Amino acid sequence: MKKLCSTANIIEAQLLADLLKQDGIDVRVFNQYALGAMGEIPFTHTYPELWVINDHDFGRAAVVTHAAARALMQDALKPCRCCGEQLQADLLTCWNCGAHQ
Repeated sequence: MKKLCSTANIIEAQLLADLLKQDGIDVRVFNQYALGAMGEIPFTHTYPELWVINDHDFGRAAVVTHAAARALMQDALKPCRCCGEQLQADLLTCWNCGAHQ
């Protein structure tokens, strides 16, 4: 068993776990309930963790995880209609030129 990654929250961990399981990779989510211990232990120890059960699946799991992260980043950005600056998808005004999106 190898640790694949830590995530910012349990929702992200579970989404990645489901994606990996759909690809036939057996994973476990650890630290699901550790958030309640924040303050008692270092906050970095409360992050949910994804662990790949079979070591031979680790490389494929890393590829799937990186592809998912890339897809999320691409969806999170959009070009400004006026100046072409890359903006967060939820912004209504361009920070560069002030144009309304």
